[in-house]
Amino acid sequence: MLPSFGHDDPATPRPMPAFPPHRPAAGSAYTRAHALGNDYLVVEEGERWTMSVEAVRRVCHRWEGVGSDGVIIVLGSPAAPEAPGPDPSLFRARMFNPDGSEFERSGNGLRILAAHLLGAGRVGWGEPFRVEVGGDRVTMEVHGRVPDGALDVSVDMGRARTGPGAVACDPSALESDPAGDAHGLLRLDAVQEALPLHLVSVGNPHAVHFAGESLFHREGLARVGPGVATHPAFARGTNVQLARMAGRGRAVDVLIWERGVGHTTGSGTSACAVAVAAVASGRLEPGPVELRMEGGTLHVTVTAELDVTLRGPVHPVCEGHLAEAFLEALRRG
Repeated sequence: MLPSFGHDDPATPRPMPAFPPHRPAAGSAYTRAHALGNDYLVVEEGERWTMSVEAVRRVCHRWEGVGSDGVIIVLGSPAAPEAPGPDPSLFRARMFNPDGSEFERSGNGLRILAAHLLGAGRVGWGEPFRVEVGGDRVTMEVHGRVPDGALDVSVDMGRARTGPGAVACDPSALESDPAGDAHGLLRLDAVQEALPLHLVSVGNPHAVHFAGESLFHREGLARVGPGVATHPAFARGTNVQLARMAGRGRAVDVLIWERGVGHTTGSGTSACAVAVAAVASGRLEPGPVELRMEGGTLHVTVTAELDVTLRGPVHPVCEGHLAEAFLEALRRG
């Protein structure tokens, strides 16, 4: 049976963060980095283009734009951060999917943001700092470099929550799990059997399915991912993971379908969600977990109270500026 810690009452769902109605404006400069092939652009607040749905889609387009799995904007100029208050180590950010939608947070995106701030001289090596994003504040640190030159970055993701209420899921859409293992079963037209789902929030919603060999492959992910991610049971959609326990060790294999993105080779919050699901369901004891994704490995530590820390590599790729003609096209819409 699922333990009670960290759980929600399904009848009292957690309010999802309300995003500001206005879209921020950004400068022309960007940095690009990836974590396990999951890549983001980071921009600073400015006056060159407004991050409308269509503009974000164009910038993220793989052939007609810069190309990325999303855009992160740092609010406030480097010279005069917006409302810094007494804590100069607090940064504010917003995150956008390649389909133009705004989302709560990304573990890889946060760590890529850390690489940007380090490169800009706004944070130092081994100096913890905080980021406010999606209505929460997280603590981060750039520890150093790994042998291949990537940055070693960690983020304290806070305390995970589990259950339908944690991810804005309508519990009436779920069937009870006879095994008493998952939070509920979800039926999809694309899959013959109802899927046992473990529902986890690490600041954004996740649905984890511990899959057998018949489903744990790319084709299985393509059958399950889109249907679960956009199922009407989830008020704001959900990220989807197929997970498979890897032998007797503390490793879990993961395939990922990201809300607003689709199939991706790596995801920080997905790694956290799978680790939490493994611990909360009794598959693993609390402690460090190795998450093996298509793009590589991330390390997540989960306590008995479901406090989560994510750590892994970030690979800076390039810095650049959007061309004037491209900026004009963005402004014209």
